[in-house]
Amino acid sequence: MNQKMDRRNLLKSGLMAIGGMTLAPHLSMGAFANAPLPLDPESRIYRSPMVREHFLPADFKAPKIIARLSSNENPYGPPMSAQKAVADSVKYGNRYAWKEMYDLVDKIAKKEGVPADHIMMGPGSSDLLEKVALVLFMNGGNVVSADPCYMSLIKVAESVGATWKAVPCTADWSHDLKAMEAAVDKDTKLVYVCNPNNPTGAITKGQDLLDFCSRVSEKVPVFVDEAYIELAVGADTQSMVSLLSQKKNVIVARTFSKIMGMAGIRVGYMAALPSFLEQINKITRGGMGISYTSIFAASASLDDKDFQGNTRKLNHEAKTYLYENLDKMGYKYIPSYTNFVLFPISMPGKELLTKMTAKGISIRSFDIQNKPWCRVSIGTMDEMKAFVGALGQLS
Repeated sequence: MNQKMDRRNLLKSGLMAIGGMTLAPHLSMGAFANAPLPLDPESRIYRSPMVREHFLPADFKAPKIIARLSSNENPYGPPMSAQKAVADSVKYGNRYAWKEMYDLVDKIAKKEGVPADHIMMGPGSSDLLEKVALVLFMNGGNVVSADPCYMSLIKVAESVGATWKAVPCTADWSHDLKAMEAAVDKDTKLVYVCNPNNPTGAITKGQDLLDFCSRVSEKVPVFVDEAYIELAVGADTQSMVSLLSQKKNVIVARTFSKIMGMAGIRVGYMAALPSFLEQINKITRGGMGISYTSIFAASASLDDKDFQGNTRKLNHEAKTYLYENLDKMGYKYIPSYTNFVLFPISMPGKELLTKMTAKGISIRSFDIQNKPWCRVSIGTMDEMKAFVGALGQLS
């Protein structure tokens, strides 16, 4: 048993060395869930004997994936405007992009209605979540969040000595704000909110969250991850960035990976009080990891309202189609304000992953409240039809 655990720890260490700290959170989901690795045959991770031993059946053969629905990617991007910006700017890739990044910061600050010194850039919002975790929890403390939630910040905080105070979601899967506020104590260094939440897709009402953040930020910083907020069609929500004008100690993270369709181009930012950003800058510089071409792609995509609107429309149509078919098959999904849907399943998650991957469908599974769940990203209509067809064959 000890030898097997040592090998599993070695596997985790190897993954972190290969892919950076962002891979580590996907190996488990904290106290509430154990998430198997996505069965993505395009990944080099298949070459590892230990991965095959611990996560895949011995006779597993990776098929061709026809519907990649495991990573909440935008299937329609990057927009052509961003592609052109990359092509036009790549010839200047021999230069550092500090001036160009500050131009992008100015553009984002204007969009968010805050001064430029309230913005920090990063190669994706997960990078910024992890930097905050590393800086705030290097001397211990605890982080309060909903359970389940996106685990990147939580896992990195735990890796440097923090403890996680997990507060179960309410019956409708929104944040239990009253219980989260009660969980804050003298050792709490951060409250983390993901809204809309991942992996549930649920929303916490805007005014309720605004009041919560306003109160709690007087005691401890509140980090609000808004990675999916632009996809929240019909939601009773709003960004928390307005609290910065009231000098509230709130941090808001946004990404270009979802609505902008640039997950592989890697751009994100967070808006916060300059005094908070200074804490992070003392340890690690924000923006250093963004490429020259990514900066121009981000700037172009910000202006591309047609692409953003079309993404929202197509995402909503494909999600509606999925809802209708899940209803027909008797699955009780959580209403989602994102580009993914979570629903409980009647077989172990690993079994579902194996069967769906054999049909060319890449998805994710989670164990939540001791029950298996499937999370499927919203792809194109053709991809959703492929998913529905494959799932129907298992029902």
